[in-house]
Amino acid sequence: MRNPLSNAVTEIKPSGIRKFFDIVSEMKDAISLGVGEPDFDTPWHIRAEGIHSLEKGKTFYTSNSGLMDLRREICNYLKRKQGITYDPAKEVLITVGGSEAIDIGLRAMLDPGDEVLIPQPSYVSYEPCTVLAGGVPVVINLKAENEFRLTAKELEDAITEKTKVLILPFPNNPTGAIMEKEDLEAIAEVVIKHDIFVMSDEIYSELTYKGEHVSIAALPGMQERTILINGFSKAYAMTGWRLGYACGPRVILQQMTKIHQFAIMCAPTTSQYAAIEALKNGDDDVKMMRDAYNQRRRFLVNAFREMGLECFEPYGAFYVFPCIKEFGMTSDEFATRFLEEEKVAVVPGTAFGDCGEGFLRISYAYSLENLKVAIGRFERFVKKLREEQNK
Repeated sequence: MRNPLSNAVTEIKPSGIRKFFDIVSEMKDAISLGVGEPDFDTPWHIRAEGIHSLEKGKTFYTSNSGLMDLRREICNYLKRKQGITYDPAKEVLITVGGSEAIDIGLRAMLDPGDEVLIPQPSYVSYEPCTVLAGGVPVVINLKAENEFRLTAKELEDAITEKTKVLILPFPNNPTGAIMEKEDLEAIAEVVIKHDIFVMSDEIYSELTYKGEHVSIAALPGMQERTILINGFSKAYAMTGWRLGYACGPRVILQQMTKIHQFAIMCAPTTSQYAAIEALKNGDDDVKMMRDAYNQRRRFLVNAFREMGLECFEPYGAFYVFPCIKEFGMTSDEFATRFLEEEKVAVVPGTAFGDCGEGFLRISYAYSLENLKVAIGRFERFVKKLREEQNK
């Protein structure tokens, strides 16, 4: 019998995030700090708008690109937040989460053999989506001494004549790193010089704790060569609603919409009506959640400092990325033993690229009460490991 499977698919490794989540789900009294999902409920007024749309029978397909009212609100949002102007009719596409936008954006832009630059550690989908689109992933290893920012030199050194797309994953999952305006200006100069395109994943743009988030698309000469990806999962606690969007040059959006048309048809109608309400009236909700995350962020960073564990201060998303190299274990070994002995799940840094070795991703999208219990167990575990080393 012939092999029914695609070699490209079978060679892709499963997500390293889910392994520990699956184990902890079966473990009594365990705490998971592994999944990047807000612990807040979707704000009531947003849920109510979704419910109202169902009650009114608004359960039909929308246009392939999404509700025009939603696309207009996205444009209004990006104009007031980033100063970027998009045409809602031609330059905005509503997708099933930001993940779909990443997938179809790469498929729309890549020919076989085109290289995609992927700074790592970063979100697990970029590399497999590049492979599935026929592209060649080229990893740029980010460094802790640079606070896991991408530098212009690192970018310049990675570019070849086959480079077509740079993925810009900031604020970053898993490190919590951000890129400030001056960082982006240096990157933009290299991008324009080499005539490449940028896929800017800004799903954590609202969760920035040092100044305001700046989009590279807002810089001179960059809007016409950037696909801006965002969504509602993180900022509005709408993970299960599965709604994202892409904005960019109409020549690219037109082809992305074509793929979306054949593969998806349209994003969930109920979610689109809820998202309109989120954009119109959700700023206070976002601020409340961001303030809570910031409190948790400061708590964890201070806790790691007090236990003498190296951890740069992250200013974005809801993750910290402490270094555990002093213990002489791989990230996977540390996370496995920590889970078995202390019943706390964290994610090995290697789930986000080989250069994540020696680090852990710890999510603070959990209550402060749970974080205090978990960090107490972490401190006890670290003390035990140090005692073992000193024997």
